[in-house]
Amino acid sequence: MKKIIRSIVGATCFYSLAFHANGGIYSNFIRQVQFPTGTVRDATGLAAAGQRLSELAIDPGGARFELWTVDSSTSPLPTSYLLDSNYVGTYIPIAEMVIRSEDGSAATPRTRADRPFYVDVTITGLLAGPTDPEPSKSVKFLRHVQSYGIGGTGVGIDRTQASLVSQSAITTNGTQNLTFLVNAIPGANRAKVRGEERFSVFSLEDYQAPESQIASQTIQVWPVADGTITGITANQSIRFMMPNLTIGLNDLYPNSTTYAQAYKGNAQLGTTGKILPGSGLVVSDSVPQSRVLTVSGYDKIFDSDGRWTIEILTVTPFGVDRLAHVSFDVDRTIEVNGSFTTIE
Repeated sequence: MKKIIRSIVGATCFYSLAFHANGGIYSNFIRQVQFPTGTVRDATGLAAAGQRLSELAIDPGGARFELWTVDSSTSPLPTSYLLDSNYVGTYIPIAEMVIRSEDGSAATPRTRADRPFYVDVTITGLLAGPTDPEPSKSVKFLRHVQSYGIGGTGVGIDRTQASLVSQSAITTNGTQNLTFLVNAIPGANRAKVRGEERFSVFSLEDYQAPESQIASQTIQVWPVADGTITGITANQSIRFMMPNLTIGLNDLYPNSTTYAQAYKGNAQLGTTGKILPGSGLVVSDSVPQSRVLTVSGYDKIFDSDGRWTIEILTVTPFGVDRLAHVSFDVDRTIEVNGSFTTIE
């Protein structure tokens, strides 16, 4: 019997790790669909990674392998997720796909709305002879996009509703390295879009088997964070104790460290200051986070009079970004005006 392509088995580990992070109870299986008969057989009890022989010998029309995971913790019924699928046939080319971004920390490829990403597509096994069947000479390369909506995380979306952005034919073997400077997820505010882009390679239909997916990868796109500082206004003069601050943080990137710092002088990017106690927040998650922090008791940072700045910084795989800032004056010097006289 023919071994299941390693890439589809590897996807079990790839995706189940991401799902387990959300607290579910998961089991995995691979469904084999034979062509042209339509016979279905499941390989169950899969480990998180490894190889498994196909349950049935591959028929002349080929077979589609679907990787599924089932969350048994959902109510009232378990929820099934189709994670990936591949088609194996006698003369069907082999496709491999890798999506790269500046964030290599997650199992599922992801990036930020303002950053580029890269797609590497490798095709092998294409034929070019005059008598070779058409499905052996060409494959389709498709790009789909889907928005998660305002505040969405992608959980439970219907991926059949994704929009086709482009479609092209690949007729030569080799690797194509594609660069996407901007994402195509719909949204008026380009900094705040959230959703996913899916890139797929499909074989051509012939008399034995339908058009079938032979490779696919998805990248998630998350919005750019923003923040606010309230409690101090620009150019305010502070004479006594430092006021309590409210720090609003929106759409913090899933892999980020955010904090407020203070330094002497007007706002200047790249300045290293003193971190305000209680303002630090580390996010290590699969989706963006929003928080409201209250900061107080930080007077000792302001050890001299003059112009000061408080700013919010967030550190991500893409660098350091300022989310908000406010500059103000500290004047705690007490001046006493009077006169001194004596009576002889």
